[in-house]
Amino acid sequence: MSDELWALIEPLLPGPGPKLVEGRSRVPDRRALCGILFVLHTGIQWEYLPQELGFGSGMTCWRPPGGLERGRRLGATALGVAEEAAGREEVGLVAGGDRFLPRSGGSARPKSGPSPVDRARPGSKHHVLTDGQGIPLAMSLTGGNRNDVTQLLPLLDKVPAVAGVVGRPRRRPDAILADRGYDHDKYRRLLRARGVRPVIAERGQPHGSGLGVFRYVVERTIAWLHGFRRLRIRWERRDDIHEAFLGLATCLITHRHVQRLC
Repeated sequence: MSDELWALIEPLLPGPGPKLVEGRSRVPDRRALCGILFVLHTGIQWEYLPQELGFGSGMTCWRPPGGLERGRRLGATALGVAEEAAGREEVGLVAGGDRFLPRSGGSARPKSGPSPVDRARPGSKHHVLTDGQGIPLAMSLTGGNRNDVTQLLPLLDKVPAVAGVVGRPRRRPDAILADRGYDHDKYRRLLRARGVRPVIAERGQPHGSGLGVFRYVVERTIAWLHGFRRLRIRWERRDDIHEAFLGLATCLITHRHVQRLC
């Protein structure tokens, strides 16, 4: 982790709580976060986290209060960093999309369900709303059997206030671009009632609508998210842990984007 990124995250972290068990000294926040990011990037299992890199053991990074309890708070605050950085981009056109991720073996998980297009294979879905530059503004995790269009308005409600070039921060985009999975007259009416122009491909129409020229932005963002190997398969049983990983990935993607602009 770069010093610049740590300087953004460190002021947002809550202070460490009291030690519940006497023993070794507490692993510093930065070191624990680096271990969590190593798992996020590589997809490695917690128990195989290499101790020689100085992160501490995998269980130290995972088990509260030594690690993942703080890691979940890090994920939440990192998402705030991403939203603040995203405020540097003007919200014009927004693209929405989703991607199914299979579930690993074992017991059932919350926010997981049978995929209707993959032989009822159990898994979850990432739903993503990005701005015209590909910065993820809102994300959600649902079961693999949830219809895409049901997450359109909840994602729109999650969009943070984005500072434009002139005027007050905006919470509403000019238009939303989406594929055929979001084709529903009811949701078109609801978007227009909010002052948002729906640009959604229609079912039954031949391909070549031209939306792909713009919608590649959200597909590229989903590819960036799944470049983090831990997000490709639903390993975590707990939703909050997986969503914390999503928040950290969002922070990293946005930070890289802002660095390219600077």
